[in-house]
Formats: sequence, C-alpha cells, structure tokens
Amino acid sequence: MIVKQLYADNRLRNFHYLIACEKSREAMVIDPLDVDRCLDAAKKNNFKITTILNTHDHWDHIGGNEEIREKTGATLFSHTGAMGKIPNVDKGLNAGDQLKIGSSVSFKVLDTPGHTDSHICLLSDEKTPSLFCGDTMFNAGVGHCKLGGNPDDLFNTFDQQLSKLPNETKIYPGHDYIINNLEFTLDREPNNESAKSYLKNLEKQSPHDAFISTMKDERNINSFLRLKNPAIISELRKSFPDLPENPSEKEVFIALRELRNNW
Repeated sequence: MIVKQLYADNRLRNFHYLIACEKSREAMVIDPLDVDRCLDAAKKNNFKITTILNTHDHWDHIGGNEEIREKTGATLFSHTGAMGKIPNVDKGLNAGDQLKIGSSVSFKVLDTPGHTDSHICLLSDEKTPSLFCGDTMFNAGVGHCKLGGNPDDLFNTFDQQLSKLPNETKIYPGHDYIINNLEFTLDREPNNESAKSYLKNLEKQSPHDAFISTMKDERNINSFLRLKNPAIISELRKSFPDLPENPSEKEVFIALRELRNNW
C-alpha cells in the first residue's frame, strides 16, 4: 500500500490522501477538496484514481468530488447514512464492509459516529494497520460535535472501537491540528513530558511533511485517551466543579470535549 498525505494549504488545514495499490497503481482519494493538488500528485506518481471516499458529509471533505469524478470516472463511496447529504454517491458503506483498491489494498469500514451521525473510518488490512479517521480523531485530539454530531456517540466510538486499536496503528486524520491539540493537552496536564517533547519537536514542522503518529503516541499525548489520569481530572474540576469525586471515563471525555469547544 502506498500512502500520500497531501496538505491543502487552506485555512482549515485539510489533509487529503491518495492510497494506491503498488501492483496496479489504482488509487483512492480520501476527502478531496483541493482537486488540482490531488490530480497532480496522482499524475506525478503514475496513479489512476478509481475511487473517491468521503469520511463524512461536511463541505471541506466533499468539495472536490464532482470535478474528480468528471476527470477520472472514479466511483464515489460514503457512509450509507450520508448518501442523502452528499450528491451523487455511487455506493454506500456500512460497518464491517470491505473496500478494496487494486489487487493488494483492502480496508475494513468502521462506523464511527460522533463528529457527525454518519461518519466512517477506514482501517487497513495490514500487519501494521493504518487508520484513516477523517474528523473523528486527530493527532492529540478528537473532532468537535457542533455540526451534526453528538459527544455521547463520539465517546462510544472511542470507547468501543478506537481505544482498542493496537499500539502500532498509524493515524491519518483529516486536518493538521497537532500543535493546538498538544497545547490543549499541556493545559490539562502540564507535566506531560511526552506532550512537551512532541510540541518542541513539531512546532516548526512543515505540514507538507507531517509527523505520522501511532496509537502508542496518542495514548501518551491525547487527553481523550487518558481519561483516568488524575492530573487531567484535577484540572477539569477548575472548569467543572460539579464533576463527581470518581468520574466515569464518559464524564471526563464529555467534559474535555465541552472545554475544547471554547478553548
């Protein structure tokens, strides 16, 4: 599997992805917005785009669909539940479906609501898996729930699915938000030495050559995967004095998400 992460150079800091079969050079583009950037990268790498995948229906993840379809003839996939919101979807996907690219690339479809009610992530079928997670999970953070989402659903997605992924899983999010998210982590957990180190090393990185985290990294730097951490809970009490003495992981997650909305 060949993965090309493409940074859009826009104010929303979008990432697009080209994922290709090494044997056939057939490729999938995930969440296209900057069409020229996607098509130029495909041409440069001798890829033939046959598939478009939208993780969810927000405009900055679907804006390039029609132009890429017109220029490549690619088949458009989305969550079945998003087919009424995304124009001209060819095939809907559900939890557990397999999505294949060429002869050597295969993904398992995960139904991951929270950021929106119809959001999918793709988990590669490899010895070292890769998660293409749209706006469900970011490096050192998670997606918001303000535009058609639900924080209870987002917690369940993490609790029942993403938190169970193996440490070596590579994380490919829909936006480059790692610096802000690390700063949020340190605001909650000022003595998190891992987050301090990552922030120091990455604050001047180019998003065109972005750091690719793993679930092991995320478990060290992502507050939303550190829900039992006493320092996080203690800091949360400053903003949520009514937080129970021994809060559940869900209560901590929901409080973190609410705090991040206005942080």
